[in-house]
Amino acid sequence: MLISVDREVCQGHGQCAMVDQSLFPLDGAGYSAVGDGVTVDPGKEDDAELGVNVCPVQALRLD
Repeated sequence: MLISVDREVCQGHGQCAMVDQSLFPLDGAGYSAVGDGVTVDPGKEDDAELGVNVCPVQALRLD
């Protein structure tokens, strides 16, 4: 399972980081610093799904 962010869509709400800051780090301006295709560690799948689902602008995705 991989997490990716569309930086053009992210508006810096930070809801994902409230779920799990290690999975959804933010940059200095409060925008997602996830990158593209970051691997989700075993046991973190539920947090990854929740973090993606709480994004109000759907900037995150799981592959």
